[in-house]
Amino acid sequence: MRPHEPFVWGEDMAGPRAHPVFATLYDALTGPVERRLARDLRRQLLRGCEGHLLDLGAGTGANLPVLREVRDAGTRLEIDAVEPDPFMLRRARRRAAELGLDARFHQAPAEALPFADGTFDVVVSTLVLCTVGDLGRSLGEISRVLRPGGTFRFLEHVREGGAAGRWQDRLRPLWAAVAGGCQLNRRTGEAIRQAGFLDVRWDTRPAPFPVARLLIGSARRA
Repeated sequence: MRPHEPFVWGEDMAGPRAHPVFATLYDALTGPVERRLARDLRRQLLRGCEGHLLDLGAGTGANLPVLREVRDAGTRLEIDAVEPDPFMLRRARRRAAELGLDARFHQAPAEALPFADGTFDVVVSTLVLCTVGDLGRSLGEISRVLRPGGTFRFLEHVREGGAAGRWQDRLRPLWAAVAGGCQLNRRTGEAIRQAGFLDVRWDTRPAPFPVARLLIGSARRA
């Protein structure tokens, strides 16, 4: 898909609806997990990033403090960020200003990225692919905007096995309704493998239920 092609959200998709209440509460709700677990995983994920980077689904800007650490370490870094929710995007812009971090922000869904082919050296996705309306199309866009050999780095939660996974299946509709469209039971790792990336690798980490399981990994555009 090219940036000029329209993308129409279906009623069954977790699309770019605005969630003003969720955006307002997001940082407070996720703060304990962010401090105990996610911030260190973000550092691990973003370590060594260099060049032109896309922060996909930037949310309220949780990656931005870590990206400033990377930049302050002397790494050459040019940052674009996309986020479909205008209320989340507003908070991310404010956080970047507070951090003194130069970044360009764009309101757009992952399925229709407003960039030319091969724009980025790195695309970063952190707890984003659980909310996109069309996972396959989003992964195709990630591949498209990466330069050949560019790196896709991801930190995503996925369906757990056994009884925990069955509970995630049951809870998914309610969780999606209160958590901005988040889908608890996606098999995101398998989808990344099937999307044509090379050198797909990840480690897993436990997380508090109902999220239960995180993948942290990377892949390379063919």
